[in-house]
Amino acid sequence: MKLYYAPGACSLASHIALIEAGLPFKLEKIDLKTKKTETGANFLSVNPKGYVPALVLDDGAVLTENVAILSYIGAKAPKLMPAEGLAHWRALEMLAFISTEVHKSFKPIFDPSADEAARKAAQARIGSRLAFLADAMGGNPFVLGADLSVADCYLFVMLSWALAKGGIDVPPSLRAYHERLKKRPAFAQALKEEGLA
Repeated sequence: MKLYYAPGACSLASHIALIEAGLPFKLEKIDLKTKKTETGANFLSVNPKGYVPALVLDDGAVLTENVAILSYIGAKAPKLMPAEGLAHWRALEMLAFISTEVHKSFKPIFDPSADEAARKAAQARIGSRLAFLADAMGGNPFVLGADLSVADCYLFVMLSWALAKGGIDVPPSLRAYHERLKKRPAFAQALKEEGLA
């Protein structure tokens, strides 16, 4: 497999999950502005959407979108995603919430054309979503309870953005969770490989 990524982008979640899963993969960095890979290839030929992550499977098929890629990794490494029962659907529920309610809410914060009112509204919205997640975790060490899952990989990246951008109210329990995850070997390795540590 090959993961196309941009340092610190949401593709970091898939990068961490692949390491946690122990799956063999290669990395290829892309420039999001030029849409060129580090080898000079046109990234749009891999993912016409033009953004990361993109995961090329061993048979050449390409998966895009964090929820799909993280679910795929979880299926290959069941320790990272419950395979059945209500726990499986709760994992998908959390991946969808992180994707649509947290990740998508960062758009005005990263968009240089967004006005201050839009940025402030986004900061407040993200803060309220993070407060919900902190409450939903209820003192558990991970998003789904006692065990790390692909949802934790995704939430870690969102918290990294929230803490780096400032102006977002990150609950103390999620700050501590983020610090704890940074020290896990797979998280530390991915951060180092992307030049972020």
